[in-house]
Amino acid sequence: MSVPQLPLALRYPPDQRLDTFVHAPAGTVEQLLALATGAAAVRTDNVYLAGPSGVGKTHLLLATCAATEAACRRAAYLPLLAAAGRLRDALEALEGNDLIAIDGLDVIAGNREDEIALFDAHNRARAAGVALVYAARDIPDAIGLGLPDLRSRLGQCTRITLAPLDDEGRREVLRQRAQRRGLVLEEAALDWLLKRVGRDLGGLTALLDRLDRASLAAQRRITVPFLRQTLGS
Repeated sequence: MSVPQLPLALRYPPDQRLDTFVHAPAGTVEQLLALATGAAAVRTDNVYLAGPSGVGKTHLLLATCAATEAACRRAAYLPLLAAAGRLRDALEALEGNDLIAIDGLDVIAGNREDEIALFDAHNRARAAGVALVYAARDIPDAIGLGLPDLRSRLGQCTRITLAPLDDEGRREVLRQRAQRRGLVLEEAALDWLLKRVGRDLGGLTALLDRLDRASLAAQRRITVPFLRQTLGS
């Protein structure tokens, strides 16, 4: 008996979509959407996302998976933190998908067995026409991978480098996420928040979730006095 599929919104949070990513480098959304829908030549156009923690790499991986399934194709998201040391089994279990998003390459750097398993899986995916999207903190040659052939394969991917958001980008993330939740964020409240929160997307998401719950519980708008009371001075 087959296991029923979870609804798309439960597998991939609604906030994490390609069209909700703020200030993506030029061509990023189009490249990932082409992979998701099968329009890209995956032998040459697999994607490698590079950037420090908190710049939205996981957002884009999950968004690409969501776009793949929205196109009636199969996708899988694999965080290597959860599969390190047993990567071959984890990757073999994902065969049959049209797209595989692999997060956190840094985790397996220096583990020869895992690196070989990923190299083999990459070659199988290329041969089968499966799209691959990788994410790591830096370029392949800079994350400590010991297998030259794996570095070479990853170096053939289209590389997209993500940078931390500037103040305008952070403002736009907060504004958009608030709007999707039906929250009204006054400009003064945005100014207050931007002076006190970090630039990483995960932190901004967690903050909006917290404010959403607090606002609903208190039945109050998000104003500067409310922020001071909820988050402290």
